[in-house]
Amino acid sequence: MTPNLLISKKLPDSVLRAAADRYDVTLRDTEASMTEVEVTTALGAYDAILPTLGDQFTGDAIRACDALRCKVIANFGVGYNHIDAETAKARGIAVSNTPGAVTDATADIAMTLILMTARRAGEGERLVRAGKWTGWQPTQMLGLHVSGKTVGIIGMGRIGQAIAHRCRAGFGCKVVFANRSTKVVNGALQLASPEDVARIADVVVVATPGGAQTRHLIDRNFLTAMQSHAILVNISRGDVIDEAALVSALQEGQLAGAGLDVYDEEPVVPQALIDMEHVTLLPHLGTAALDVREGMGMMALANVNAFFDGKQPPNLV
Repeated sequence: MTPNLLISKKLPDSVLRAAADRYDVTLRDTEASMTEVEVTTALGAYDAILPTLGDQFTGDAIRACDALRCKVIANFGVGYNHIDAETAKARGIAVSNTPGAVTDATADIAMTLILMTARRAGEGERLVRAGKWTGWQPTQMLGLHVSGKTVGIIGMGRIGQAIAHRCRAGFGCKVVFANRSTKVVNGALQLASPEDVARIADVVVVATPGGAQTRHLIDRNFLTAMQSHAILVNISRGDVIDEAALVSALQEGQLAGAGLDVYDEEPVVPQALIDMEHVTLLPHLGTAALDVREGMGMMALANVNAFFDGKQPPNLV
């Protein structure tokens, strides 16, 4: 009997075709994330589920399914803080993700945000589009020159290391970092705490996983420790930053600007951030390139395929 597979959101056509070649596929016809009620129902109706960011695979939703049918949850994405993996595994459900496929694309978006924010590119584009640009002036829109500056990275996993390499090799930056475990990274210096990074970095990039351990890791104390000319970039998860504290710090001039690709309650973005010219806001573009999303989808399917082939999925969490 062909296993049935639920895909929670539309994926690239090549991925959907590959899924349909092997499984009885159901694709949800909505951009909305799965609610806890939908998750509970789906766990009892499908052999496998391919969810993504925002789908509410909470412990309560998983425990609420009395007649469990699902055997594998193959997350589309490296971050899986929307899935209570421990509860799923306790109920005999394998959980996997897609590391590696997202590394370079996410690091590229970090560099995009660094440069846009440091050089005030978003503000400048808005000026031109509004017809308010009066021509080149020697002191117009002076920003932060990134080359040779100190970049601090919070979280030195695959993506953090890719950002470090780009900053060091491409811009001659000094790289310092904080990480939960001791790690040796060529050309980068590990400091004792995130606050130690904040005190000396001209640019801070947040690249930690999401989840309870890192929620509001970037808080008022961290932001107060930053230099007033420094900028903060977040390409991790929105809840890693205390958004209210960030808004206050930006309004009070505790840091010079911020570049954000993720938000605490996506797609909701605080109006205070929208109103600030020195903040760059992107709509979670970290992996938004066709070949990257195809790679993520094929990796997620490879995890499902391995499971139903009687093998261990290569990317179990």
